Amino acid sequence: MNSPQLQRGVFLALLAVVTVAFLWVLMPFFGAVLWGVSLAILFTPLYKWLLRKMRGKPNAAALSTLAICLVIVILPLAMIGVSLVQEVALVTQSIRSGQINFAAYFQQILAATPQWLLNLVERFNLGDAAAWQARISTIAGQGSQLIASQALAIGQNTFDFVVSFFVMLYLLYFLVRDGASLSKTMRDALPLAKPHTHYLLNKFTTVIRATIKGNVAVAVAQGALGGLAFWFLGVQGALLWAVLMAFLSLLPAVGAALIWGPVAIYFLATGHFWQGGILIFVGVFVIGLVDNILRPVLVGKDTQMPDYIVLMSTIGGMAIFGINGFVIGPVVAALFMAAWSLFADSGHVGTGHEKPADEAEDGRHHGQHGGQHKGQHKG
Repeated sequence: MNSPQLQRGVFLALLAVVTVAFLWVLMPFFGAVLWGVSLAILFTPLYKWLLRKMRGKPNAAALSTLAICLVIVILPLAMIGVSLVQEVALVTQSIRSGQINFAAYFQQILAATPQWLLNLVERFNLGDAAAWQARISTIAGQGSQLIASQALAIGQNTFDFVVSFFVMLYLLYFLVRDGASLSKTMRDALPLAKPHTHYLLNKFTTVIRATIKGNVAVAVAQGALGGLAFWFLGVQGALLWAVLMAFLSLLPAVGAALIWGPVAIYFLATGHFWQGGILIFVGVFVIGLVDNILRPVLVGKDTQMPDYIVLMSTIGGMAIFGINGFVIGPVVAALFMAAWSLFADSGHVGTGHEKPADEAEDGRHHGQHGGQHKGQHKG
């Protein structure tokens, strides 16, 4: 009865159960683990450089890396977050008091709209102006209530955030220090051919590094430029709109135009032509060029994914996982494409009919990694 096949089956079942249970235990810290792993991948090159400078002192190099990460990433984000909460409170109060009235802004745009365009809108049954104005008023009221409730929720969840934050820092220290050995252990444990395991893990780290480095750089640049333009033009709540533009810029091909576009239309419709002209110029030729130049260089070039895949995976990831999805979505898409690329190039993986490892790694979908794998295989 106690055959080797039975023992293996029971062991695999036990392995699956404890793995699922462990992931279930980690779920409350899902965001902390995700960002700890992501920041470790991003700052590992810095750790290796510091390790060489400190003559092989891993603890000191890891602590220095953690301190640099705090100074250049986490502390600025915390300062912006505190300022943003204050800005949200002011804007919410202005909306409730009527100082910011989106329905009135819409009415001003309608008053400046040519009659032929209004007739065209009515001809296509897009609704009359009064209905749209009432709808905008309702949406603005609901939006202010949502913002206020989210701000209250953030305040109530401060303890959870602080705990997750310190878990992330604690995890980041060990992942930076012991990341190489952990990666080797994972490569040895995965039941895949070694070249395939190496390629998939390389793809995972490359996509995370490119997504965070590229998307965050583009988001910060676009949000900062848009916020400065709004501040210069006297738009109330410039910091809030800057953060919204930065957040929306995580979506390729959509981006910050969803914020600055309506404001530019309002300026033009209300006779503020030079303000509208400046905002359109900045939006198209400055903010737009940042997206068109930086994103392909920092994201698409490294991930080797088409723009439409990046767009759909980012939107889908954020719809499922929230803000964490802008990392998870592209990573899942990249691993999906990489796994199917290996399957197509290697025949049926695991059947004994695969191509040689160096031949598979030199496939057309991942040619730039082939030389690395070939050299490691020979070594």
